[in-house]
Amino acid sequence: MNSNLVIRVVDDPAAIDAAAWNALLEAQPSATPFMRHEYLAALHASGSASGDSGWTAQFLAVYEGEQLVAACPLYLKDHSYGEYVFDWAWADAYQRHGLAYYPKLLDAVPFTPVPGARLLARDDALRGVLLQAIETLARQAKLSSAHLLFLDAADERVVRAAGWMMRASVQFHWSNRTPTPYADFGEFLAGLQREKRKKIAQERRKVAAAGVVFEARRGAEIGAADWDFFYRCYCRTYAAHHSTPYLTRDFFARMAATFAEHWLLFTALRAGRPIATSLIAIDSARGAAYGRYWGATEFVDALHFEACYYRPLEWCIAHGFRRFEGGAQGEHKMARGLLPVETASAHWLAHPQFARAVADFLEREGAGIDAYVDELRERNPFKGATRSLDSGSSPE
Repeated sequence: MNSNLVIRVVDDPAAIDAAAWNALLEAQPSATPFMRHEYLAALHASGSASGDSGWTAQFLAVYEGEQLVAACPLYLKDHSYGEYVFDWAWADAYQRHGLAYYPKLLDAVPFTPVPGARLLARDDALRGVLLQAIETLARQAKLSSAHLLFLDAADERVVRAAGWMMRASVQFHWSNRTPTPYADFGEFLAGLQREKRKKIAQERRKVAAAGVVFEARRGAEIGAADWDFFYRCYCRTYAAHHSTPYLTRDFFARMAATFAEHWLLFTALRAGRPIATSLIAIDSARGAAYGRYWGATEFVDALHFEACYYRPLEWCIAHGFRRFEGGAQGEHKMARGLLPVETASAHWLAHPQFARAVADFLEREGAGIDAYVDELRERNPFKGATRSLDSGSSPE
């Protein structure tokens, strides 16, 4: 390692200069808004991802002199909630053998299953420095394991070279047509198979017939009352699943103050009253949008699909966006033009026997994922589709 490098572990992202962190992020091949300092700092300061909620910050910052040359968001976790890469069975196996799986180290964006850069660095050598620092922290603290979730190809090169175990999962993303983008939503629908077009048209008619109309607000147009109603809907979604919301109202207040340009809010109204919302994150510079949260105060058949897929896709097409990521899991998204994309995570386990057992499991699971993607490929919803679905792109 370069002897001029200094590695610091900080328990609050605010201890790292925001401009330096964001400049490092923007240099990455797969930057997303969720890795911006403002987003991570708001998660911490609002108590959404803090020690009290089981996300103890151990951010790594690598300096060469006074210059930040590498960094990553690292957490000491005493549970596996809010990760979307499921290792509960591993934790259970440890417990059954009288071993502690928690705490563990996690490089991820809390509650945000969006693929992108995790090891922020100016080259692979510095990514390797970060990875080695993660391993060293885990060994020194006698932790069971370390994990990088939803990492990009640049990170994957480094973790594979270091011998970490890889795990695949599947998401569903929409891509605009290339090289000529869709002119409008109707042209997008025209490319789908007849039964898919018919189903979408039926769902949209149900929502319209129920008297529901939509308003879209972007950035600073989203007022405090809009955020309040959104948060009410957000909490109702968790209550319907007998769960507790991960994110506090203060987190969204901070988003409105420091991150407003990255949000798009759709509000459904009936008889002039708001009854549902969907919140979309947007990255205008890269033409990318991300479905994040939704909720409703009353039931309308097919309203979820309208709010979470059709309205966002219409907006993306109208604004020339290149892709829309629908979030974790959900085969039903495929019938609506979102295609399967494999995502990757990387795992290091300290215990040699457990590491071998998990490696064997991941090999078998990986074969199952490959077969699953092959099956999905046979169900391409587009007319005359012959191209691979791995890229998540729609037919040209």
